[in-house]
Amino acid sequence: MSTTKIITGITTTPGTAPRWTRWAAWAGIAGPLLFTAGFLAQQVYRGDDFDAIAQPVSALEAGSDGWIQQANFVVLGVLLLVFSVGLHRGLDRARYGAIGPALLAWAATGLFVAAAIPLRGDSAGQVYDPGGHFVSGITFFLGTALAQLVLSRRLAKDPHFRSLAGYAAICGAVALVGFVVMARFAMPDDTPLHAVAGLIQRAVLVVVTFPCLIALALRLRSKNRDLLR
Repeated sequence: MSTTKIITGITTTPGTAPRWTRWAAWAGIAGPLLFTAGFLAQQVYRGDDFDAIAQPVSALEAGSDGWIQQANFVVLGVLLLVFSVGLHRGLDRARYGAIGPALLAWAATGLFVAAAIPLRGDSAGQVYDPGGHFVSGITFFLGTALAQLVLSRRLAKDPHFRSLAGYAAICGAVALVGFVVMARFAMPDDTPLHAVAGLIQRAVLVVVTFPCLIALALRLRSKNRDLLR
């Protein structure tokens, strides 16, 4: 005889919970970790030829080995898209609840733009935007910041995720401030923080945005495991 189990408003039959969300959770964990390992390895490989303090991660696309970073963007974009769908399906339903995951998916499209329109290097070794690459940064950093802020409201309504709601809101707010700082004071030439633009960008990624995504992915995995018991 089968039994029915009710968890946080979701009615399931043991063994029939959406197992595929486990893979979406792993995508949310693997994406940031692989991307970070990828760009760090490239920085070490390039050595003194690459200034990680001043240059953004996208500058790794310039040069003959630039395809590696293009592939790195694509892999993260695909995994982030998978995670955004899994997160939407894994969270308890809420009014306008699709907005947060949709913003996360929109942010992922910025990574594909970054790969499709890579930064280039001129004959003097200066990295430049051939036209349109800047859109990728706006889409990704603004998209992830807004996604975390909006998701915090839906997280608060799901008992499995409620303890992460405040953390997501803080991360979203800090990431939004980081986006403004990068866009206004760091990335453009002749701005006060241009010499440390790369450091600011990496700090937003590895200290704020990626840890939040991984925390959400781990909680999604935990909730999915509970539903499958």
